[in-house]
Amino acid sequence: MEAGTLLMTGSTLLLQFIGWVALLLWGVRMVRTGITRSFTGQVRQLVALGTRNRLSAAVAGTAVAIVLQSSTATGLIVSSLVTREIVQLPAALCVMLGADVGTAIAAFIFSVRIAWLAPLLIAAGVFGFLSTRDDRRRSLARIAIGLGLTLLALQLIGSASAELRQAPGFATTIGLLDGQPLVAFLMGALITWLAHSSLSTVILVMSLTASGIVSLPLAFALVLGANVGGALAPFVDQLTAPAAGRRVMLGNLIMRGAMAAFALVVLLPFASTMFRPLHDLSPAHAVLTFHAAFNLVTAMAFLPFAGSVAGLCRLQVPDLPVAGDAGQPRYLDASVIDSPTEALAAATRETLALGDLVAGMLDQSLTVLEKDDARLMKQIEKSDDGVDKLHEAIKLYLMKVSSAGMSGEDSARFVEILTFVTNLEHIGDIIDKNLMELAAKKIRNKLVFSREGLDELRQFHGRVRDNMRLAYNVFTLRDVRLARKLLNEKPLLREAEVYSANSHFARLRAGRQESIETSAIHLDIIRDLKRINSHLTSVAYPILEEAGELLDSRLRNARPAEDDAYVTRQ
Repeated sequence: MEAGTLLMTGSTLLLQFIGWVALLLWGVRMVRTGITRSFTGQVRQLVALGTRNRLSAAVAGTAVAIVLQSSTATGLIVSSLVTREIVQLPAALCVMLGADVGTAIAAFIFSVRIAWLAPLLIAAGVFGFLSTRDDRRRSLARIAIGLGLTLLALQLIGSASAELRQAPGFATTIGLLDGQPLVAFLMGALITWLAHSSLSTVILVMSLTASGIVSLPLAFALVLGANVGGALAPFVDQLTAPAAGRRVMLGNLIMRGAMAAFALVVLLPFASTMFRPLHDLSPAHAVLTFHAAFNLVTAMAFLPFAGSVAGLCRLQVPDLPVAGDAGQPRYLDASVIDSPTEALAAATRETLALGDLVAGMLDQSLTVLEKDDARLMKQIEKSDDGVDKLHEAIKLYLMKVSSAGMSGEDSARFVEILTFVTNLEHIGDIIDKNLMELAAKKIRNKLVFSREGLDELRQFHGRVRDNMRLAYNVFTLRDVRLARKLLNEKPLLREAEVYSANSHFARLRAGRQESIETSAIHLDIIRDLKRINSHLTSVAYPILEEAGELLDSRLRNARPAEDDAYVTRQ
């Protein structure tokens, strides 16, 4: 019975400990997202201005990482600037060296233990968040809440650690790692990779060391692993990014990994003598000082060789052929996901790229129908595969943006983009699966449109193509006047459909052989082009509805007498 009680107590303490660690991770994330949502533009400008030379680039990286509380977030911003050719790769690597030093300084900031500061920050943040609708003020309140939660989590972790140290078997388990620096190193890297925050891991190790659970040599190995894990996480996340952006993450991983390996193999075996000055500090400050010293030495060692590391990265990650994949996204910037307004702007730009791909398919479809070009028909099929891939990439990007939290205006734009992207994907399917199937049937049976029938298809296709161009402008500008003009095209296209059908039926009555043979194909093409137009005009509805330009029903009101008569008959 006593053993069962001890086991239950140990499990409860472990669960509490895990909960406080999760609170620590969430607090650090709230600080980072609060800053990136409101100050990403200023941060990006600071990085761009600070890359005039290697030293200023490192200083800029240090400042940005202290503000963002994350070298990973700094790396994503720098990667996007390198991809856009605003910052060169050697300068970007210098920024990353400074950013790693910045996270070490941030860890010192979080080590401040003032009992009343955590509840004060949380209270100020919550009341500030609830008392305003302004996005900038809400982001500042989010930062205050995140700082408060982080400090509170550190206090709770300290209390839980002191009790957990007395739990049966826990001290023994930790003790097994003391003589295994490589295992501890790998564990630190794994934890950091899963948490995506080397700062959180270092703070956790600091707290455990201060509680006496973790010895200093073990803490040093865990910190080295945390530094490598902090470089590994963004590298893995950016594996599908453009080559220029991936090189930044690879260079950071190479520099931190090389220095960590050197420290693990050469320095840690002599930790008791080489790091004797650290033993004179308190355990918590010894861990933080070791972390800062590691990143500072790494920066000093690699700053002169940033160009050489950049050259190595270019060899390992070469540029892709210029032709590339039509379905490869070009504008979905991962560094601005925590800033919904900027992320939605990136998604809008990518959606227009998707629109260009669909517009090209629509143009090519008329050429296939006119000239029976089987090779171009295959190209359209390949383009639709690109449309599907790009649609999926935009959709997944939008899902990540939505998880960051959005204002009402951003949420409305999110729905508009997602809806329009879906409609463009449907248009691509109509062109590939329907129009090209009709073209294949025409080619297979060696059919020919009548001269009048082909002219009607050209005119109808041209109207839909003009509406596609107008729809893209409506989607981009959200202009009510343009939206009204686009929606007014629907009845005009219906009239054009009726005119084309009547003309076609007149040719059938006249016994025109070409019209008889191509009758079903002709009418189906008109029907599919009309479906494409319906998908395009749908972009106007939310804009007009928001402006109060739409009625609740499109049905004309019945006369009261007719309504009464109908009710009486029922």
